[in-house]
Amino acid sequence: MYSSTGYTRGQIDRLVVLIRDLENAGYSLAYPPSLGLRKSIIITLTYLRRNHTQDDLADRYATSQPTISRTIAAMTPVLADATADWIPVADDLDPEVVLIIDGTLLPCWSWADVPDLYSGKHHTTGVNVQVAATLSGRLLWVSDPLPGSTHDLTALRASGLLDGDRDATIIADKGYIGAGLITPIKKPPKGELTDDRKQFNKELNAIRATIERTIAHLKTWRILHTDYRRPYHTFAQTITAVLGLQFLKLAS
Repeated sequence: MYSSTGYTRGQIDRLVVLIRDLENAGYSLAYPPSLGLRKSIIITLTYLRRNHTQDDLADRYATSQPTISRTIAAMTPVLADATADWIPVADDLDPEVVLIIDGTLLPCWSWADVPDLYSGKHHTTGVNVQVAATLSGRLLWVSDPLPGSTHDLTALRASGLLDGDRDATIIADKGYIGAGLITPIKKPPKGELTDDRKQFNKELNAIRATIERTIAHLKTWRILHTDYRRPYHTFAQTITAVLGLQFLKLAS
């Protein structure tokens, strides 16, 4: 089960309790009665973790594709709401903790009515999110998604992470030069870097490799790594559900 969902049986039990608590507080659940709550959670987790087609999931769980579609549509917002308290915002971050920052594209199909999803950097369509981790690679924060055409520095400034006084050192790549962060040193026009500066860049890039591994680990939720196929207006909520599930795991 863990390889399909990313969650152990005990962690799924915890999700069931969280969702039942929502229901007892008046939250309306609409999962298919033929599947029940627990199986509806497992199907949705499998979809988010593996990004299987709905037909594949229908075959696996001996039901119809429309039932799988209804399950995912009903349970994704429930999972997002049930885990929302575990998703940190920029103000939650300890200002004294050293951060490594990088942006990544979460790909989706090309919707003709949303042309700014296209990222020239990545040569595909998707949304830009900014990711922060510790020097050891622990995921700390992910920004709200912006269209894929958004430059990383613009996206970081819009996220609120740089607002106010932050004493922490923030390490980033050359795309963030000009924001007061620690970034690699650019080679001067028609010149070369000194050996000291080359060594500085080498050491900084070795540190930055940590955030790339953090992002790769986050994208083991394949819904964030391969093209998102559901309607675009549901993508942000799906991202929220995945982040809530990931941060809940980290807290357990």
